[in-house]
Amino acid sequence: MENNEKTTETQGWKRISAWKNSIQAFFQAAGQKIPPVLRNFFLFQRQMEPDQPAWKHLLFWLWNSLPYLAATAGLGVVSLWFAASEYGQPMFDSYFELPALVWLNLGPVLLLGLLLYAALGRQWLAFLLNGALVLAGSLINWFKLALRNDPFLAADVGLVREAQNMAGKYEIAFTADMWYALAALAAVSLLLALGMRARLCPRARLAVFGAALTALLPLRRLWSDGDFYLYDLAVDNSELITPWASAQVYVSKGFVYPFLHSASQTADKAPAGYDKQRAQQILAQYEDADIPEDQKVHVIGVMLEAYNDFSRFPQVKLNLDVYEEYHKLEQEGVSGNLITNIFAGGTIDTERCFLTGFSQLQDFRQDTNAYPWYFREQGYRVEGSHPCYQWFYNRENVNRYLGFEDYYFVENYYGKFTGGDIAMDEVLFPEIIDLYEQNKKTGKPYFSFNVSYQGHGPYDSQKYWWSYQGDFIHNEEGKLSPEEQCILENYLGSLWSTNRHLKEFFDYFRQEEEPVVIVLFGDHNPWLGDDNSVYKALGVDLDPAGEQGFFNYYSTRYLIWANDAAKRTLGRDFSGQGPDIAPSFLMNQLFEECGWQGPAYLQFTSQIMKTIQAFHTSGLYVIDGQVSDLLTPEQMDAAGDYRTAEYYQRKNFNQKD
Repeated sequence: MENNEKTTETQGWKRISAWKNSIQAFFQAAGQKIPPVLRNFFLFQRQMEPDQPAWKHLLFWLWNSLPYLAATAGLGVVSLWFAASEYGQPMFDSYFELPALVWLNLGPVLLLGLLLYAALGRQWLAFLLNGALVLAGSLINWFKLALRNDPFLAADVGLVREAQNMAGKYEIAFTADMWYALAALAAVSLLLALGMRARLCPRARLAVFGAALTALLPLRRLWSDGDFYLYDLAVDNSELITPWASAQVYVSKGFVYPFLHSASQTADKAPAGYDKQRAQQILAQYEDADIPEDQKVHVIGVMLEAYNDFSRFPQVKLNLDVYEEYHKLEQEGVSGNLITNIFAGGTIDTERCFLTGFSQLQDFRQDTNAYPWYFREQGYRVEGSHPCYQWFYNRENVNRYLGFEDYYFVENYYGKFTGGDIAMDEVLFPEIIDLYEQNKKTGKPYFSFNVSYQGHGPYDSQKYWWSYQGDFIHNEEGKLSPEEQCILENYLGSLWSTNRHLKEFFDYFRQEEEPVVIVLFGDHNPWLGDDNSVYKALGVDLDPAGEQGFFNYYSTRYLIWANDAAKRTLGRDFSGQGPDIAPSFLMNQLFEECGWQGPAYLQFTSQIMKTIQAFHTSGLYVIDGQVSDLLTPEQMDAAGDYRTAEYYQRKNFNQKD
């Protein structure tokens, strides 16, 4: 086998060498076709004689540098043309309204052109190689956006198998513009070979190389700066796009700049002291366990947008018990505090921590170990819903990498109920039921994970959406301004509506003959006014430096509920108070309540969960309901093993469909 690989590698290098020689021979032959009168003219010489007049030297180097630089800049402009994608001419024109954006796209191309010229010594070869790289990246980006609404990121470069799968599933047809660009690349390379033949001396090549590298440093700092990329007005080109869609933000920045920015954002560094063999040893202590055939109950997960129980704050005086129905559900199941990493935004952190069992997430660009894959291995039908747009947080692609067979969005399902708009809970919950009923016809157990949109902020400060002023909030003490009261009542009105639909949803499954377990949780606390003005007016402690403030800031609620059929099937009662846990351990709690062992990684993390219940991104830990920044030696060992195994699990996909 090893000899065959070496033979294949040798043959590959021979083919590359043959192509290189053929290209060089072509350009050398073309050079011989230049009439002698031109070939001997001083502008077409390889080097100027030292005794020539200064004006000839100046003209010689202008002739042999300006066209090359202009052609190289043209590569950047062509890249911007394809970067505009479906937005076309308006987006292309918009790039040139922001000089910083133009420089961040053209600058790297120009500097790479100088580096290649200094390294190779031939303009035509440097231009051809530079153009091949820039055009290849631009066209790959164009096709990925057109076919999957997913831009070409630096992390994709190593995903050869993913690229092959993509090419095999779609029809890749070049447009006329693409053929023109490729023809122009060849034509300009030929012109440079024939007309710009100057050769730099070794000292000059070294100087150009050093100068180009030095000029790259400030550019590198800019393209790696996340705040600059997202928020600086110098590169804010959001007029034609939705700023919450990462793919559209990418398009608004061009191609070269966002591609290089993605390279600085995708590094998933191993934890300190990481040892791959140690990770393998940790996980080897456990074996994946199947769910017994007679215990394969249906599992439905629902993550509610910005949902939290505000009745726990004594400062919130309710005129109407918004949470009456939810509190009844908590009495019927296992409930507890969910310690999220986020506040008022960043929904996917809670969502993907739950689905993967990871406390630290990566930029998902390929199939990744996650619990939906396990349910698929167990014979479950695995799907879900988010009645918003599929590009939101790139769910249309990421959910597939996490193991979902199908996922329903506005574009492919919910739009038919709303005329193309986002669907609220009055549509979402009945459709989760309908999809469940459709699955029953297959005879397969069902895993469904759904994310609501209703409750998404901001909430209007002038107009009441759900009620009249004072219906939900008792504000006789005047703590809240009229604007703040309106914000809070709109939020609580949304929850009131959600809880009505939750009652109908759970009532349906309460009567269902087949066994069903439901996991319900909030993703984060809501936005309530700029600078948390409503929280401040109420006197709610949101200082995460203190324990109470930490829980107020980061915690929501979770509920694990089973209908009578599931309780009988599993022999469990599903009642009581659950521990304070991170979303990465919520699936562990579900498996514990169901009496399942689960995959090896979940078994391992369940042991860790007994020691540490939340690894927070702030660097803090939750242990037995208390926040801590210090660990005992035993806890430090558990934390080290967890980080090691978690990183290994993120990097080594091992699921089987």
